[in-house]
Amino acid sequence: MSQKFVELVDGVRGLFVRNARFKTTSLSFNIYLPLSEETVADFALLPFILTSCSKKYPDFSKLNYKLNKLYGASLSASTEKFGDYQLLRMGISVINDEYALSEESLVNEASSLMRKLIFEPNVENGEFLECDVEREKRKAIEHIRGEVSEKRVYAKKRLIEEMYKGKPYGISKCGTEEQVAAVTGKTLYTAWQKMLKSAFIQVQVIGAQVPERFFDDIKDAFSAIEREDITDIKGTAGTSHRKNVKVVTDKMQVAQGKLVMGFSSTLYGDDDKSLPLMIATDIFGGGPYSRLFTNVREKQSLCYYCSAGSVRAKGLVTVESGVEFANAEKAEKEILAQLDAVKNGEFSDFEFESSIKSICDSLGSYDDSQNSLDLWYALKAANSEIYSPEDIAEKIKAITRKDVISAAKGIKLNTVYKLIGE
Repeated sequence: MSQKFVELVDGVRGLFVRNARFKTTSLSFNIYLPLSEETVADFALLPFILTSCSKKYPDFSKLNYKLNKLYGASLSASTEKFGDYQLLRMGISVINDEYALSEESLVNEASSLMRKLIFEPNVENGEFLECDVEREKRKAIEHIRGEVSEKRVYAKKRLIEEMYKGKPYGISKCGTEEQVAAVTGKTLYTAWQKMLKSAFIQVQVIGAQVPERFFDDIKDAFSAIEREDITDIKGTAGTSHRKNVKVVTDKMQVAQGKLVMGFSSTLYGDDDKSLPLMIATDIFGGGPYSRLFTNVREKQSLCYYCSAGSVRAKGLVTVESGVEFANAEKAEKEILAQLDAVKNGEFSDFEFESSIKSICDSLGSYDDSQNSLDLWYALKAANSEIYSPEDIAEKIKAITRKDVISAAKGIKLNTVYKLIGE
């Protein structure tokens, strides 16, 4: 497997990842914009409305007919959080030309369809159509309400909101119900124009070969647009230590309490700077060999579940746990005790080696899924170097116990969020 950047226009680049093991080709547009309260809801809706219709295919039935003609090609859309930025993703997956019964190039047809969806939306008089906008707004609001129903997701979201209040990372990737409700066809059209003019864009191809003129056609499309104020995707700030720990408690009608703890770390940034934090977090609360699983959950039975994860771009470590209301304080103290153990190097060779092996095994699984590989490279856009999952696995194997201890010592409790019964 190999990968190479192709610079197209200012702030737009292509990435081809050659991988001939798949019978399909994946084409995706990954669009990076600053997280802002004013624009978050409009931007969040764009990938979904753009992949549901266009000027040539004004409703989904016509678009679906076109996809069926491409041997069942599939469209995808999502909105993610990428450090202090919003990541809008739109993609199409189509079978390779060699498996088609006709002589036409399915991959070229799919790439042409993607350009039409993004550059020629279904708009009239400078507005997206009300029926399309209302449909996507309704789905977005249902998604936001669904997060409240899923208490584990809700508790993690509330921790991030409180820990980064007033900062870009504290903004929900989809916005709030009120922000979504305020979206109109006109504001969405303005957001689409801003996206094309100022977003940093990484166009990715994963497959056996690049479609003919694929990157040239994208370059031509963007050359007709006056690009300005291009988003600098390397501007994500780290997480500062807090002098006094912030504690937030919400009460709802829940049977099981949620204890979510947020930690700041001195290690943050791309893979060349922050990989030891991944190992330290994994030994602390990753797999069944971790300190939190074996001690807090199994030995002391203080939690229904207890695990740690990290967002290395932000220098953020989180611990999520489900607890009985009466055990919340005990669980919190024991979680901190296990972090101290990692800081003091009180973890066995078995725990250290199990963590290395588990992470490397996980990295090895990326080659099994085109979608996973596509997301991998989209989330590495701010890296100074392009690293494949195999590259990172080799770097992981070179990390020492001393590196892990040093990374753990830079982790400090910042915010505690508790969700308990009324």
